[in-house]
Amino acid sequence: MDIRLLKPSDIPLIQHANLENLPENYFLKYYLYHALSWPQLSYVAVDAARPAKTPYDYPKIVGYVLAKMEEEPTDGVQHGHITSLSVMRTHRRLGIAEKLMRQSQQAMVETFGAQYVSLHVRVSNQAAIHLYRDTLGFKNEKTENKYYADGEDAYCMKLDLSFIREQIQEAEVDAGSSEKGAEKEGGDKEGGSEGVDEGEAVGDVGRDPNTPKTKKKTTAEKGGDKQVKVRVGRALGVGELVERDESKH
Repeated sequence: MDIRLLKPSDIPLIQHANLENLPENYFLKYYLYHALSWPQLSYVAVDAARPAKTPYDYPKIVGYVLAKMEEEPTDGVQHGHITSLSVMRTHRRLGIAEKLMRQSQQAMVETFGAQYVSLHVRVSNQAAIHLYRDTLGFKNEKTENKYYADGEDAYCMKLDLSFIREQIQEAEVDAGSSEKGAEKEGGDKEGGSEGVDEGEAVGDVGRDPNTPKTKKKTTAEKGGDKQVKVRVGRALGVGELVERDESKH
């Protein structure tokens, strides 16, 4: 299963999943509004076992999460909101909904610095309530009477995202420690190489102009092989042995 960001081309497929599984349905432009306004927050689950056979085939999308940031939060706190979550019946009980939710929550914190995420769920939807409350850790803030078009009440649930911020900070500290360790190790290696002969400078680089040049015997004069190995200075960016054809000089 591949969890990836929602693309505008996925919208007809997620609308199909929405119509197939949920009583709350939306116009295409509402999905497009999410995809263009907060492209980092909505994800789809693609069945990798059934890849598209041609470039013109649609991917097999079996689930999605549609999310956004509250543009004018009434409490003045930056937070995200889950608009819709759906998984096809053929692919349920595989942990797909949980993975979609966690990926979206991570993006809310990393991209927008969200403090928490909210959602609404029907009071009769026990499967969804179990996922939000028991698996993901959402808490029920209040009940909104007749929230849905058919008159059913909704639980307004919220999840504090501080644990994700802490995980990100710990990862940054670990990465910084690793970089410092690598720099220290590199410094130790460089310090330990003092006094090692790195070869003579090539040409006149670093040569005292008052010092007479010493002519070296060519391969032809030595009567040896045409290819010889010479060491060149590391300061010129080449630290390995290179082959030079001396027979032409």
